[in-house]
Amino acid sequence: MASTATATATSVTCGLTSPALVDAKVTPRQSAPHSIGLPSLPPPPHVASPSRAQARETWTTAAYCRKVAGKFIARAAGESSVEVATELPEIVKKIQDAWDKLEDKYAISGLALAGAIGLWSTGGMISAIDRLPVVPGVLEVVGIGYTGWFAYHNLVFKPDRDALIAKIKGIYGDIIGSSS
Repeated sequence: MASTATATATSVTCGLTSPALVDAKVTPRQSAPHSIGLPSLPPPPHVASPSRAQARETWTTAAYCRKVAGKFIARAAGESSVEVATELPEIVKKIQDAWDKLEDKYAISGLALAGAIGLWSTGGMISAIDRLPVVPGVLEVVGIGYTGWFAYHNLVFKPDRDALIAKIKGIYGDIIGSSS
């Protein structure tokens, strides 16, 4: 019998066969008509047209990874880079200022969490109703009917429109606290 340490076995991975040694040492890949390989990726855009100094260096994936890792390490160490934006957008500053002014941050966080859970459960309920065979069609017809009724009673004639606008302004004034 032949030694199992040097015998070649065929391992099946994802439906493809490739030769491998039994003791997990992989031999260099040989191009066979039945083997499938991945295409090589093109170099990044800044390497596509190298200068003379860069032309002497050979491009490797490991060198590129070291270069990228060096940038991340430099950023983590606190060194500034030209690519890093130092100023936050104005909306983020406004949100941070509003958060700093809040007295009861736990209550606001709880309300935000309850709102997120409410939205999630409402979405689940709507998707469950949508899966029922007849209900979505009936609800669509009811919605179209109510829209038609509302438009006829509140939007078609000018006195009805004026009354609707006055009612909306009154509700808005009650919410804001000022009378308009």
